[in-house]
Amino acid sequence: MHVSKQRTVTARTARTHRRVAFQAAKLPSAASRQQIRTAATCGKLLAAAERIFARDGFEAARLADIAELAGYTRGAFYAHFKSKEDIFFALLELWVRRRMEEVNAVLERHADPAARLRALREHYAQIATDRRLALLSLEFKLFAIRHPKAHARLRSRQRPLRESAGNVLRRLVKDAETNMAISGVAAATGLGSLSNALLLENLVDHGSVSDADVRHLLSVFFDAVLGIRVEK
Repeated sequence: MHVSKQRTVTARTARTHRRVAFQAAKLPSAASRQQIRTAATCGKLLAAAERIFARDGFEAARLADIAELAGYTRGAFYAHFKSKEDIFFALLELWVRRRMEEVNAVLERHADPAARLRALREHYAQIATDRRLALLSLEFKLFAIRHPKAHARLRSRQRPLRESAGNVLRRLVKDAETNMAISGVAAATGLGSLSNALLLENLVDHGSVSDADVRHLLSVFFDAVLGIRVEK
Protein backbone atom coordinates (compact mmCIF):
# COMPACT_ATOMS: atom_id res chain seq x y z
CA MET A 1 0.00 0.00 0.00
CA HIS A 2 2.79 2.34 0.93
CA VAL A 3 4.59 1.51 -2.34
CA SER A 4 1.41 2.14 -4.33
CA LYS A 5 0.92 5.57 -2.74
CA GLN A 6 4.57 6.41 -3.34
CA ARG A 7 4.21 5.54 -7.03
CA THR A 8 1.10 7.71 -7.29
CA VAL A 9 2.88 10.66 -5.73
CA THR A 10 5.89 10.11 -7.98
CA ALA A 11 3.70 9.96 -11.10
CA ARG A 12 1.81 13.12 -10.06
CA THR A 13 5.08 14.91 -9.41
CA ALA A 14 6.42 13.88 -12.82
CA ARG A 15 3.26 15.16 -14.51
CA THR A 16 3.60 18.44 -12.64
CA HIS A 17 7.22 18.79 -13.72
CA ARG A 18 6.27 18.10 -17.34
CA ARG A 19 3.46 20.65 -17.20
CA VAL A 20 5.74 23.29 -15.69
CA ALA A 21 8.43 22.52 -18.28
CA PHE A 22 5.86 22.79 -21.09
CA GLN A 23 4.59 26.15 -19.81
CA ALA A 24 8.14 27.42 -19.41
CA ALA A 25 8.95 26.39 -22.96
CA LYS A 26 6.01 28.46 -24.20
CA LEU A 27 7.25 31.56 -22.40
CA PRO A 28 9.92 33.67 -24.09
CA SER A 29 13.33 33.57 -22.47
CA ALA A 30 14.85 36.64 -20.86
CA ALA A 31 17.00 37.12 -23.96
CA SER A 32 13.94 36.83 -26.23
CA ARG A 33 12.00 39.35 -24.14
CA GLN A 34 14.93 41.76 -24.37
CA GLN A 35 15.04 41.31 -28.15
CA ILE A 36 11.31 42.04 -28.35
CA ARG A 37 11.70 45.20 -26.26
CA THR A 38 14.71 46.31 -28.33
CA ALA A 39 12.82 45.78 -31.59
CA ALA A 40 9.82 47.71 -30.25
CA THR A 41 12.01 50.62 -29.15
CA CYS A 42 13.82 50.72 -32.49
CA GLY A 43 10.50 50.65 -34.31
CA LYS A 44 9.20 53.64 -32.35
CA LEU A 45 12.42 55.59 -32.88
CA LEU A 46 12.38 54.87 -36.62
CA ALA A 47 8.74 55.96 -36.94
CA ALA A 48 9.51 59.16 -35.03
CA ALA A 49 12.63 59.83 -37.14
CA GLU A 50 10.63 59.40 -40.34
CA ARG A 51 8.14 62.04 -39.18
CA ILE A 52 10.78 64.48 -37.93
CA PHE A 53 12.93 64.13 -41.06
CA ALA A 54 9.86 64.72 -43.23
CA ARG A 55 8.89 67.78 -41.20
CA ASP A 56 12.28 69.42 -40.67
CA GLY A 57 14.62 67.87 -43.24
CA PHE A 58 17.72 65.85 -42.43
CA GLU A 59 20.17 68.55 -41.38
CA ALA A 60 17.65 70.57 -39.35
CA ALA A 61 16.21 67.52 -37.57
CA ARG A 62 17.18 67.21 -33.90
CA LEU A 63 17.81 63.96 -32.06
CA ALA A 64 16.02 65.37 -29.01
CA ASP A 65 12.84 65.83 -31.06
CA ILE A 66 13.06 62.29 -32.44
CA ALA A 67 13.53 60.82 -28.97
CA GLU A 68 10.74 62.93 -27.47
CA LEU A 69 8.27 62.01 -30.21
CA ALA A 70 9.07 58.33 -29.69
CA GLY A 71 8.59 58.72 -25.93
CA TYR A 72 12.22 58.17 -24.96
CA THR A 73 15.25 60.12 -23.77
CA ARG A 74 18.35 60.97 -25.78
CA GLY A 75 20.12 58.28 -23.79
CA ALA A 76 17.63 55.69 -25.05
CA PHE A 77 18.25 56.90 -28.60
CA TYR A 78 22.02 56.46 -28.27
CA ALA A 79 21.48 52.99 -26.82
CA HIS A 80 20.11 51.93 -30.22
CA PHE A 81 21.60 54.34 -32.80
CA LYS A 82 24.99 56.03 -32.87
CA SER A 83 23.94 59.23 -34.64
CA LYS A 84 21.39 60.96 -36.83
CA GLU A 85 23.14 59.46 -39.86
CA ASP A 86 22.87 56.01 -38.32
CA ILE A 87 19.09 56.18 -37.93
CA PHE A 88 18.75 57.64 -41.43
CA PHE A 89 20.58 54.63 -42.89
CA ALA A 90 18.32 52.33 -40.89
CA LEU A 91 15.32 54.15 -42.36
CA LEU A 92 16.78 53.88 -45.85
CA GLU A 93 17.15 50.13 -45.53
CA LEU A 94 13.62 49.89 -44.12
CA TRP A 95 12.21 51.80 -47.08
CA VAL A 96 14.08 49.62 -49.56
CA ARG A 97 12.93 46.45 -47.80
CA ARG A 98 9.31 47.63 -48.00
CA ARG A 99 9.69 48.38 -51.70
CA MET A 100 11.22 44.97 -52.38
CA GLU A 101 8.40 43.26 -50.50
CA GLU A 102 5.88 45.17 -52.60
CA VAL A 103 7.69 44.21 -55.80
CA ASN A 104 7.83 40.54 -54.80
CA ALA A 105 4.11 40.60 -54.01
CA VAL A 106 3.39 42.07 -57.46
CA LEU A 107 5.54 39.46 -59.22
CA GLU A 108 4.04 36.55 -57.28
CA ARG A 109 0.62 37.35 -58.73
CA HIS A 110 1.81 36.55 -62.25
CA ALA A 111 3.33 33.38 -63.69
CA ASP A 112 3.92 34.48 -67.28
CA PRO A 113 7.29 36.32 -67.64
CA ALA A 114 5.90 38.98 -69.97
CA ALA A 115 2.94 39.58 -67.65
CA ARG A 116 5.30 39.93 -64.69
CA LEU A 117 7.33 42.54 -66.54
CA ARG A 118 4.19 44.49 -67.46
CA ALA A 119 2.97 44.29 -63.87
CA LEU A 120 6.29 45.65 -62.60
CA ARG A 121 6.11 48.45 -65.17
CA GLU A 122 2.67 49.46 -63.94
CA HIS A 123 3.78 49.22 -60.32
CA TYR A 124 6.82 51.40 -61.01
CA ALA A 125 4.70 54.05 -62.73
CA GLN A 126 2.10 54.10 -59.95
CA ILE A 127 4.36 53.89 -56.89
CA ALA A 128 6.27 57.07 -57.66
CA THR A 129 4.20 59.15 -55.28
CA ASP A 130 6.33 59.20 -52.13
CA ARG A 131 7.57 62.76 -52.35
CA ARG A 132 8.89 62.73 -48.79
CA LEU A 133 11.31 59.94 -49.64
CA ALA A 134 12.45 61.75 -52.79
CA LEU A 135 13.14 64.94 -50.82
CA LEU A 136 14.96 63.19 -48.01
CA SER A 137 17.04 61.12 -50.42
CA LEU A 138 18.16 64.23 -52.28
CA GLU A 139 18.86 66.15 -49.10
CA PHE A 140 20.92 63.36 -47.60
CA LYS A 141 22.87 62.80 -50.82
CA LEU A 142 23.80 66.49 -50.89
CA PHE A 143 24.86 66.21 -47.23
CA ALA A 144 26.88 63.07 -47.96
CA ILE A 145 28.71 64.63 -50.89
CA ARG A 146 29.96 67.37 -48.56
CA HIS A 147 30.96 64.92 -45.81
CA PRO A 148 33.45 62.23 -46.92
CA LYS A 149 32.63 59.69 -44.18
CA ALA A 150 28.90 59.88 -44.85
CA HIS A 151 29.63 59.72 -48.57
CA ALA A 152 31.63 56.52 -48.25
CA ARG A 153 29.01 54.99 -45.99
CA LEU A 154 26.21 55.88 -48.41
CA ARG A 155 28.06 54.23 -51.29
CA SER A 156 28.73 51.08 -49.29
CA ARG A 157 25.10 50.79 -48.19
CA GLN A 158 23.58 51.76 -51.53
CA ARG A 159 25.54 49.41 -53.77
CA PRO A 160 24.21 46.07 -52.44
CA LEU A 161 20.67 47.46 -52.45
CA ARG A 162 20.97 48.47 -56.09
CA GLU A 163 22.63 45.18 -56.97
CA SER A 164 19.67 43.35 -55.46
CA ALA A 165 17.20 45.45 -57.46
CA GLY A 166 19.35 45.03 -60.58
CA ASN A 167 19.34 41.24 -60.19
CA VAL A 168 15.54 41.25 -60.10
CA LEU A 169 15.38 43.33 -63.30
CA ARG A 170 17.96 41.16 -65.05
CA ARG A 171 16.07 37.95 -64.23
CA LEU A 172 12.78 39.42 -65.42
CA VAL A 173 14.29 40.60 -68.69
CA LYS A 174 15.93 37.23 -69.28
CA ASP A 175 12.71 35.31 -68.56
CA ALA A 176 10.67 37.62 -70.80
CA GLU A 177 13.29 37.32 -73.58
CA THR A 178 13.73 41.07 -73.97
CA ASN A 179 17.02 42.89 -74.35
CA MET A 180 18.39 45.29 -71.73
CA ALA A 181 21.34 47.21 -73.16
CA ILE A 182 22.79 48.24 -69.78
CA SER A 183 23.60 46.44 -66.54
CA GLY A 184 20.93 45.66 -63.97
CA VAL A 185 22.57 48.04 -61.48
CA ALA A 186 22.59 50.88 -64.02
CA ALA A 187 18.94 50.15 -64.88
CA ALA A 188 17.88 50.18 -61.22
CA THR A 189 19.86 53.39 -60.62
CA GLY A 190 18.38 55.10 -63.65
CA LEU A 191 14.81 54.14 -62.83
CA GLY A 192 15.13 55.36 -59.26
CA SER A 193 16.90 58.57 -60.25
CA LEU A 194 14.31 59.57 -62.83
CA SER A 195 11.50 58.82 -60.41
CA ASN A 196 13.02 61.07 -57.73
CA ALA A 197 13.81 63.85 -60.21
CA LEU A 198 10.28 63.93 -61.63
CA LEU A 199 8.74 63.93 -58.16
CA LEU A 200 10.90 66.89 -57.17
CA GLU A 201 9.91 68.82 -60.29
CA ASN A 202 6.28 67.97 -59.56
CA LEU A 203 6.72 69.46 -56.09
CA VAL A 204 8.41 72.61 -57.40
CA ASP A 205 5.78 73.25 -60.08
CA HIS A 206 2.88 70.87 -60.39
CA GLY A 207 1.76 72.71 -63.51
CA SER A 208 4.92 71.86 -65.42
CA VAL A 209 4.67 68.10 -64.87
CA SER A 210 1.41 66.65 -63.55
CA ASP A 211 0.92 63.33 -61.77
CA ALA A 212 -0.30 61.86 -65.05
CA ASP A 213 2.79 63.22 -66.83
CA VAL A 214 5.03 61.60 -64.21
CA ARG A 215 3.38 58.21 -64.67
CA HIS A 216 3.60 58.46 -68.48
CA LEU A 217 7.26 59.48 -68.50
CA LEU A 218 8.18 56.73 -66.05
CA SER A 219 6.37 54.12 -68.17
CA VAL A 220 8.15 55.24 -71.33
CA PHE A 221 11.54 55.24 -69.60
CA PHE A 222 10.88 51.81 -68.07
CA ASP A 223 10.12 50.40 -71.53
CA ALA A 224 13.23 51.98 -73.03
CA VAL A 225 15.58 50.82 -70.26
CA LEU A 226 14.29 47.25 -70.12
CA GLY A 227 13.96 46.87 -73.88
CA ILE A 228 10.21 46.37 -73.94
CA ARG A 229 8.60 46.68 -77.35
CA VAL A 230 5.39 48.69 -77.13
CA GLU A 231 2.69 47.32 -79.42
CA LYS A 232 1.03 49.94 -81.59
